[in-house]
Amino acid sequence: MSSNAKKRPPLGKGLSALLENTETDITSKSANSGVVNSVSMLPIESIEANPFNPRTSFEKEALLELSQSIAVHGIIQPLTVRKLGRDRYQLISGERRFRASQMAGLKEVPAYIRVANDQTMLEMALVENIQREDLNAIEVALSYQRLIDECNLTQDQLSQKIAKSRSSITNHLRLLKLPADIQAAVRDNIISMGHARAIVSAGDEALQLAIYARIAEEGLSVRDTELLVREGYLESKPEQKHTTRSTGRTEISERQYVFKEHLGDRLSTKIDIKKSTNGGGKIIVNFNSEVDLNRIIELLSK
Repeated sequence: MSSNAKKRPPLGKGLSALLENTETDITSKSANSGVVNSVSMLPIESIEANPFNPRTSFEKEALLELSQSIAVHGIIQPLTVRKLGRDRYQLISGERRFRASQMAGLKEVPAYIRVANDQTMLEMALVENIQREDLNAIEVALSYQRLIDECNLTQDQLSQKIAKSRSSITNHLRLLKLPADIQAAVRDNIISMGHARAIVSAGDEALQLAIYARIAEEGLSVRDTELLVREGYLESKPEQKHTTRSTGRTEISERQYVFKEHLGDRLSTKIDIKKSTNGGGKIIVNFNSEVDLNRIIELLSK
């Protein structure tokens, strides 16, 4: 089997499958259109924004650059909309292009017209947006959480739908447990997701905020933050050094548990510690594929 045959489509079973389904495409049923997935030119004033879009902020400078490009070249990638009623449409995906087109003064925009109920529309919008590289980690996490909560998906089902590893989904969702100040710092690119993942391992909110303050004041790197979290956690909770946690059949100390969680965060995978009765044991690093294994090896080699 060729490598191309093994490769997953980038949108998994989400948006691409929906867009290829003629049952969800008004244009395929139109008496005036004999072409499935044809593009229609719609008055821009007949389109309203998508209330389900997880993106809540758009960088003005980037929008201005896109609007200038659209003014010269037009919209290369059509919008996707659903029909609300007579001559009224609502965006499913493409809000940046829509806003930039408004700024560029366009009167009409190219769009695919589709049928979607609110839940399907939410799923389509979220799956579309999750694939964008310009979403910050908090926006991605909120999108994951909405797909889980409002589309009744498990993390495993979400992993299959968007073609992302479950560990990546879990790592993003953990960011939503951080204090609001730290989430805002990730959203505003004051700290990276690597910093946030290290901070969340500290567990205690007061300690998380203290570590964030150190990062802001001293410009700590991700590795410095990871070290600070390990040292700060153990120093602030010495009574837990001798407590144990159950992980399946294995009892490990709190310090060992913190190490396991920290290593799992760093490698974006599940880590297991198996201890035998003679004091020995093993640390198990789980991987999902050959590519995933090579990624972990590269991280451990740094």
